[in-house]
Amino acid sequence: MKLLGRLLLFFIIILFGYQLWLFAHVWWWVDHNPSASAFMEERLAKLQEEDPEAELRHKWVNYEHISPNLKRALVASEDAKFLEHDGFDWEGIQKAWEKNQKKGRIVAGGSTISQQLAKNLFLSSKKTPWRKGEEAVITLMLEKMMSKRRIFEIYLNVIEWGNGVFGADAAARYYYKTSAANLSAAQAAKLASMVTNPRYFDEHRNDRKLLRKTAIIQRRMPSADFP
Repeated sequence: MKLLGRLLLFFIIILFGYQLWLFAHVWWWVDHNPSASAFMEERLAKLQEEDPEAELRHKWVNYEHISPNLKRALVASEDAKFLEHDGFDWEGIQKAWEKNQKKGRIVAGGSTISQQLAKNLFLSSKKTPWRKGEEAVITLMLEKMMSKRRIFEIYLNVIEWGNGVFGADAAARYYYKTSAANLSAAQAAKLASMVTNPRYFDEHRNDRKLLRKTAIIQRRMPSADFP
């Protein structure tokens, strides 16, 4: 029993230490820009397995230097209730669950922008039994410690937009030879439509589903509110 008690205590200490480590990072990023995310580091490692000289396309740009078109497009595409929820869109989660049940496989997700950021910043792409729990804890930390504007600014700068392409400015220059500040509504809508499967759409830029989703997003953009 003593051994079991010690193991339990050790587990609690490790768990508490991990939560403290997460808290410290989120607190630091309230007013400091992350240089990379866990997902960016994972992708770079995979790219360098094939080419040791490989580098990511990534450049941080401040919120005010990113086109309102892209902000509207991402909210319209990924999280229409971003300004209203506390990190979780319960109605969206329910709809995604029902859709997946109907199809018999995962065809839709209910992740908010805050949840996506939590995954990108801290978690690997590996599926684990406790992954959703970790994501939820990090999401709550982000929502409690950061403004919506700051969450969105970091999100815009770290999400994947192609094979080795991360962040709004790198994506704008990679696909359209322009800056994130100068993206048109049509360009922004197409970039937003790529977020769900960026590496595939990088290679299939005229995919019918991509073009159809782009048109839908562009129609929704005028009613999308962003911080």
